[in-house]
Amino acid sequence: MSTLNITIIQSDLFWEDKVANLHMFEQKINSIEGNAEIVVLPEMFSTGFSMQPQQFAESMTGETVEWMKRISHENGIVLTGSLMIEEEGNYYNRLVWMLPNGQYGYYDKRHLFAFAQEDKHYKAGNKRLIASVKGWKINLMVCYDLRFPVWARQQTVIHEEESAVNAACEYDVLIYVANWPERRSHAWKTLLCARAIENQCYVVGVNRVGNDGNNIYHSGNSLIIDPLGQVLYHLADEEDIFTIELQKKDLDDARAKFPFWRDADRFKIL
Repeated sequence: MSTLNITIIQSDLFWEDKVANLHMFEQKINSIEGNAEIVVLPEMFSTGFSMQPQQFAESMTGETVEWMKRISHENGIVLTGSLMIEEEGNYYNRLVWMLPNGQYGYYDKRHLFAFAQEDKHYKAGNKRLIASVKGWKINLMVCYDLRFPVWARQQTVIHEEESAVNAACEYDVLIYVANWPERRSHAWKTLLCARAIENQCYVVGVNRVGNDGNNIYHSGNSLIIDPLGQVLYHLADEEDIFTIELQKKDLDDARAKFPFWRDADRFKIL
């Protein structure tokens, strides 16, 4: 419970080519050395950020989810990333959180990127997913959600009969999977650091590299940031597989030394 290993895969994607992407990611995942526990893939990892869900979306029993089950089981890892899902006539940009035993949770992207007409093709989700691994609580988000801090805002629970020191934070790690273009990379890097500082948590942002089918370049700039906003990992323009061991003690020490959460506004997301 004191540590958590997270592996991020910053990769180029084959445009709208599921077979090629799944084969590529299987090779990359199988190459991971050491004690992998959670492996994070980019947004729409099987297709790229495509507005063609009528052609490429799958069900939750489809090829890509079944692939995630197999890869998760064979490697003994939690595997996560988003893909196109069709359900009851609607399409979702859905992040799947796959466990090695075949059980899963999912989060449907709440904030759809209207600038690229994502809102014309997909339906927005309406609830968050906070997963648990080894006692760590992990809040899962997708790309454009990053621009909306209330959706990710840490909510603390203070029991009236106890002191504020016993407040319990909702989560310990905030993960964003993305296809975030290089032309707005300054916002990506700045907002990831802001989310870590304001929520006093680790933040993991996993982005793709390379040109997509619309000739939009993605520089990666995947980041891992500690609860005080210090960058622990950053890489631009190159593919990479990187594993970090997060320390619970460092998180607890930061929250104890700088208990800013005590002064936070109390609110509910309706």
